[in-house]
Amino acid sequence: MAKTAANAPVTVVPGGDSYLNDARTKALCAQALKARPDADLIELDATSADQYAFDEAVSPSLLSDVAVVKLVNLQNADDKLAEALVAYTKQVAKDPNGSSVVICQHEGGVKGRKIIDQLVKAGARKEDVPDLKKPDAQLNFVLGEFEKRGRRAEPMAAQQLVSVLGGKTGELAAMCEQLCFDFDDNPMGLDRVNQYLTANPQVTGFAVADKAVEGKTAEAIVMMRAAVEQGTDPIALIGALAMKLRTIAKASAVRAGTISQAEAKTNPWVLKNAMRQLGGWTSAGLAHCIRMLAWADEQSKTNGGDPVYALERCIEDISHKGR
Repeated sequence: MAKTAANAPVTVVPGGDSYLNDARTKALCAQALKARPDADLIELDATSADQYAFDEAVSPSLLSDVAVVKLVNLQNADDKLAEALVAYTKQVAKDPNGSSVVICQHEGGVKGRKIIDQLVKAGARKEDVPDLKKPDAQLNFVLGEFEKRGRRAEPMAAQQLVSVLGGKTGELAAMCEQLCFDFDDNPMGLDRVNQYLTANPQVTGFAVADKAVEGKTAEAIVMMRAAVEQGTDPIALIGALAMKLRTIAKASAVRAGTISQAEAKTNPWVLKNAMRQLGGWTSAGLAHCIRMLAWADEQSKTNGGDPVYALERCIEDISHKGR
């Protein structure tokens, strides 16, 4: 019979995205406890736990014959604990259903990689999780979070979430859950997402950048001044404008054939949107605007500088395509 999450005596969850790693480990513990209602949950940290603590955890107690042992930081296990883990993995292969379950969480990387290989060779089950380092993987994660709740999200809405919260998987998951709980929209649109993200300076920066690129100088400046008056750091707005211009520069390079879409390392939806905004831009214009943003950044960090004036100059230049 194939090993499942519930009946595998020893399981290793190595690396990947830290939030997904933690979520998978918790889910495996929950499945194991459901399969063994009388089992105790015992948590150990391999950083400080030794072989004796492990042996005691997997042994019968007065309250239960079996336990579900959650062992975190497997990469920090010393040699004796590693030997005990491997020996236990080999031993319980003979009676998986009547043995304590051990779920090992490894943060990834080279450290402690040897013990993962030893455990798998001894019969442990390996549960891989994605790392979500690429923009496409993050976008698919967001779309999946909506889908598992029976909902859909517009591509630009999902991309906005990734643009603002990318790299913060836990916050992404929480935001998707909250949006689905609070609103019945299906699909979930960009306006609804922005409604929840208005307090984030990066969202405000993106909105200012969009207005500037569209040539709506006055609207962009009014929006920028309102954001600064409400406490948004000008540096955050400069960063968003710079990100917008870098994306346009990448879109220009892709269209010219200088680089491939893969080499741009930008989400296809973002790149496609930037392609539509290329009209009127020249290499010289882009270079000028990027230099202006560098100057504005310097103004924001220098005593006596005027970051708001510098931002206005940048917005005016971006609105006129650097001409």
